[in-house]
Amino acid sequence: MKPRAEAPGRVRIIGGTLRGSKLDVPDAPGLRPTPDRVRETLFNWLLPVIAGARCLDLFAGTGALGIEALSRGAASADFVETDARLADLLRATLGRLKQTARVARSDAQRFLAETEAVYDVVFLDPPFGADLWTLTAQALEAHGRLRANAWIYVESPAGEPLALPAHWALHRESRAGAVRYALYRRSAKL
Repeated sequence: MKPRAEAPGRVRIIGGTLRGSKLDVPDAPGLRPTPDRVRETLFNWLLPVIAGARCLDLFAGTGALGIEALSRGAASADFVETDARLADLLRATLGRLKQTARVARSDAQRFLAETEAVYDVVFLDPPFGADLWTLTAQALEAHGRLRANAWIYVESPAGEPLALPAHWALHRESRAGAVRYALYRRSAKL
C-alpha cells in the first residue's frame, strides 16, 4: 500500500496543556481514533486519577488517548504500535508537541512480556477485527504490568461480550453508536 502524502483527517486534543493540538489521522487499516466526545467523557471519569499517572496506550494508532493523558498531567505515557508508519508519525507528533514519551514499535503481547514497567492507567483499544481484548487483558495480568488499583479503559464493539479478568470491576460504561467504551478498576484483592 502506497502511503498518502497527507493525512485524510485529524483529531484534536480536547483538554489540558495541549488543548487544541491537532493529530493527523492517516488512512490505515483498522485505525479508528477515539472520537472527541468519547475522550471527553473518559477523561472526565479519569479526572481524579490522571495527574501523575503512569499510562500505557496499547494499540496506539494516532496516540490520541496517551497524548490526551499527557496533556492532562499524566507523569508519563508509553505508546505501543505495530505499524511502522503509524509509530513514526506518532514519534513525529510527540516531537512537534514537545512531549517526551516512549513509542515502541511492537505488538502488545511482546511489549508486555518484555517491558518491566508497571502502569496506573492502561488504554486498551485494539483493532475491532483482531479480537485481542481477552488475550491482552491476560497478558497485562500475567506479566504484572498493572498497579494494584490500576484503571483500564476498554473500547470494543457494542454488544460483543468480553472475557476480562473477574477482578476488573466495571466503574463506568457508555455507548457511542456501535462502540461500547468502559472504564474498569483493578481490585487490589485477588
